[in-house]
Amino acid sequence: MHKKWLYLLVLSLIWGSSFILIKKGLVGLNYFQLGSLRIVLTSLMLFPVGFKSLRQIQKKHWMWIAVSGFVSSFFPPFLFAMAQNHIDSAVASILNSLTPLATVVVGVVLFRIINTKRQVIGVFVGLLGTVFLILAGSKIHSNQNYWYSTLILIATLGYAFNVNIIKKHLSDISALAVTTGNFLFIFLPAVVVLYFSGFFEAIATSKEMQEAAAYIVILSLFGTAIAKVLFNKMVQISSPVFASSVTYTMPIVAVLWGILDGERFSIFQLVAAAIILFGVFLSHRKTPRKL
Repeated sequence: MHKKWLYLLVLSLIWGSSFILIKKGLVGLNYFQLGSLRIVLTSLMLFPVGFKSLRQIQKKHWMWIAVSGFVSSFFPPFLFAMAQNHIDSAVASILNSLTPLATVVVGVVLFRIINTKRQVIGVFVGLLGTVFLILAGSKIHSNQNYWYSTLILIATLGYAFNVNIIKKHLSDISALAVTTGNFLFIFLPAVVVLYFSGFFEAIATSKEMQEAAAYIVILSLFGTAIAKVLFNKMVQISSPVFASSVTYTMPIVAVLWGILDGERFSIFQLVAAAIILFGVFLSHRKTPRKL
């Protein structure tokens, strides 16, 4: 098996399980606490291992390291936590599968990668599936506010920026250096958010918060620290669109976890998910060309 396919399989399993961990974490934590705790824990796990790799980062890299860190690792944890306060984890994972489509759009607009007719059709098919998914979900889950789905769409744009930035500007340094550099920039802002969220005052006396925090420890170690290094490595040895294609199989894992946890998933949502993934398939292209 080629290395990039192995990375794809492992990341699908890890990230496909992250949505249910976020859901469990939100039982005892608010989204500010969950997002910032996830970043702080990941940083503390990553720095001892990756600090030496920072020597690889040159002056020309630092700006892109910072941008990459904020768009891919700082804002998304908060956006997903906020969204999953209102929608099911399975639905969140399917919406996350729009990342490859966002990668195509960002590649065209900002990185001057030519789009084919097939890619354009793929983007529109994916958006059609998204609308269908949101409408279907709002009908069977009238108690959920599906407007919060837009937060996940914003997060996918951040991921799309990230894969294009890594491929274009950071492919000459190791994945560990990129990831460690990312968290070097976002660690202190996350500490500030965590401090003012009231986490430290309440965690010692709240068993519910302690149990929720345990889920975030698992999420931080596997879903963020280890997975980020694997993902950045996959971007470097493949293409941005292939790397973002991890979202093809992530929803399968996430939906299975959601069903096991008692979430309702209708046939209409299944059809919508299939439409989205078909759009992702159409947009996939191995050899993008520059303008």
